[in-house]
This record gives sequence, structure tokens and C-alpha cells, in this order.
Amino acid sequence: MSDTTDLQTWLEAFLRDHGGVAGTVHVRPPDGDLELAASVNIPQVVQDVVRRIPLGKGMAGLAWERNEPISTCNIKDDSSGKVRPGAKAVDAGAGVALPVHDSVSRVRAVVGIAYRDERTLTESELAGLSSAAEHLPER
Repeated sequence: MSDTTDLQTWLEAFLRDHGGVAGTVHVRPPDGDLELAASVNIPQVVQDVVRRIPLGKGMAGLAWERNEPISTCNIKDDSSGKVRPGAKAVDAGAGVALPVHDSVSRVRAVVGIAYRDERTLTESELAGLSSAAEHLPER
């Protein structure tokens, strides 16, 4: 099984286990931007927009930069600047981007999960999702 297949399978299980309707995995090469490695229910036009994400751009880039979960209660209607315009094409409500760490606590990937309904994720939910995201297979 290839690394990409492993990540795709992992993402599908992560979404199923946590009630998500869409999601992404972006991995960070040693010296570059985040790169899309797996996605579920992400329109092709959005995949094209988020294929590479620089530090600080969009929810995934902010999660990488700040090294903390970045969430929104409504992806489509977010006006905070966290959600990139292309990502608003995803048919979902709440969403969160979760940094995933390597053995020396550097961000090695960012996992995104989106939910059908609009809602605010609690600190407890964010902690649980963050803990689960840390089990992302190494690439």
C-alpha cells in the first residue's frame, strides 16, 4: 500500500469515527509548503486551490503557523479571514484544521475535518480531535 493510500484510508476512518462529512490531510515536506496528500468530499476546484498551502494562509496554514487548532463554526459564511475563498465551496458547516507533530514537536501535517452543521466546537472536542489526529501515519 502506498503512503498516499495509507493517508486516504486513515482520513476516511478519522472522518467516520468523528462524524465528519469532508476532510483533508496536508503534509509538510522538510523545506516547503503544506501539500495536499488526501481528501474526502472536497470538490476538485477546491482541491486545486488547496493543493499547496503556504504558512499562515487559510485554516491549514494558520494551524501550521500557530501550532494550534483553527476552527470555524461555518465554513461557507466565515468572515474572519481564516477560510480561503475557494474552500467555501465545500458543502459543510463547522470545520477545524488540526496540526500534527513529529517526534520533536514540529508540525509535520495538518488534518482538516468538516461537519454538516454549523456549530462551535468545544475545547473538549478540539482536544479529542487533536489527540486522534496525532495518530496520522508517518509518510
